[in-house]
Amino acid sequence: MTTYDTEMIMPLAVAITGTRSTEHRELIWYADTFSTYLAPFAAADARFYIGGAVGIDTLSLLWLAGNSQARIIVVVPGTVQDQPAEARQAIEQCRDRITDIVELRAAVLKTPAFHARNRWMVDHSHMVIGFPLDNGGPGSGTWQTIEYGASQGKPRLIVPV
Repeated sequence: MTTYDTEMIMPLAVAITGTRSTEHRELIWYADTFSTYLAPFAAADARFYIGGAVGIDTLSLLWLAGNSQARIIVVVPGTVQDQPAEARQAIEQCRDRITDIVELRAAVLKTPAFHARNRWMVDHSHMVIGFPLDNGGPGSGTWQTIEYGASQGKPRLIVPV
C-alpha cells in the first residue's frame, strides 16, 4: 500500500482559519454559512482542527459541536488559560464534544506563536477552510494560513466573511 492509498482511506482532516472580527454579521449568517461550507466535510470520522481564539474559531467550534459528530481538536498557541474569556467559555461549553485540546505552550503569545499554531493545524490536515474578512488584506493570519496550505499543496476553500 502506498502513502497515497493510505491518505485516501484516512478520514478527512480539515484546518479551519478565520477572522476574529465577526460582529459585522448576524449569528444566523454564520450558522447558514457553516451549514453550507462545513457540513459537507463534517462526516462522523472527519477531524476539524480549530484555533482557540474568538471570532471564526469560537463560532465554528460551537457550530460543529452542535451540528456534527465530527471529531474536534482545539489548538492553542499557549494554553487554554491564555485564551480570551469568550474562547475559554466556548471550549468549556463544548468540552464533551472536543476530542482533544493541543496546547503548544509558546512562552510569548505574539504573531510568531499564532503563525506556528496555524502551521501546526495545516500540517495535521488534508485541507484548509478559510473565512477571511471580506475586505481584509493579504497580511492577516487567516491569509497566512491559507497561503501556507497552498505552499503544502493542500486544497483550500475560501469563504469571505
